Amino acid sequence: MKKTSDKIDHADIRIGTLAPMDRGVEYLGQILEHGFESFELTTSSVGTLNLKAIGKEVTNFLQGKAIISSIGMYANPLQDEQAANDWETMIKCATYFDAKVVCGFAGALEDRPVDQSMSKFKEVFGPLAKLAEDNGVKIAFENCDMGGTWDLPKWNIAHSPRAWEMMFNEVPSDAIGLEWEPCHQMISLIDPVPQLRKWVNRVVHVHGKDATVAWDVVETEGIRSGLPFVWHRTPGFGDTNWSDVISILRMNGFHGAIDIEGWHDPVYRDELEMTGQVNALQYLQACRGGEFIQNPSRK
Repeated sequence: MKKTSDKIDHADIRIGTLAPMDRGVEYLGQILEHGFESFELTTSSVGTLNLKAIGKEVTNFLQGKAIISSIGMYANPLQDEQAANDWETMIKCATYFDAKVVCGFAGALEDRPVDQSMSKFKEVFGPLAKLAEDNGVKIAFENCDMGGTWDLPKWNIAHSPRAWEMMFNEVPSDAIGLEWEPCHQMISLIDPVPQLRKWVNRVVHVHGKDATVAWDVVETEGIRSGLPFVWHRTPGFGDTNWSDVISILRMNGFHGAIDIEGWHDPVYRDELEMTGQVNALQYLQACRGGEFIQNPSRK
């Protein structure tokens, strides 16, 4: 049962950003003062990282100020056995971060179409889903296509609703879901809002990344001209109605975080990177409803 205070302090949906796992407190200490409420700590390899020590350090540092919403493992576990082992390690170590979500790529067999990766997906993520269940953790699959296609995927098969259907049929576990964001849908010319209405109950974590589609280019030149027709954007600078996104999430009982995925915007980058991210933080907080206001007594 949710606490009545969840809505009062907006703890039902926190707004945060991504941060590199290997820089821990060093990086968080530079940006925490801007008001981020949550962080997804990301890596592409566990390697020599001492996750227990990092978890203790960052949770002690953030105490009472923000939370670690999730930890992320972004590699190819269907082709790289070490990446699959790292997924296992991350699931087991999520507790050190007080995190209930592990995010990342589903992986891909890059020499064959997406549907032909499904048996390998079941082999790898069937046991990982069971491990997640046993540890009280959710697995959230990032939707980025990584430049791949259906016929020749790269790094990640979880980049289309058709693939999601297949994946969830192969591994029918409530421990697996989506790390959803509007951007990757719009790159595929999907309208993200009706898609979210359909898939919201599978959404475990949200990346705060938007897109701008140049529909004039699509309508006059198509998508094979070599001309750019879509750009990744920081929320507040793209096409998505984030008030609708947050309303759909809340109406369906979502209780988690929207963590901004920066470092992609073609304008708010380089020396304007954190300017864009803090603007996105404030924009998403406004879309969430702004500061909580107590209702007047009706007695």
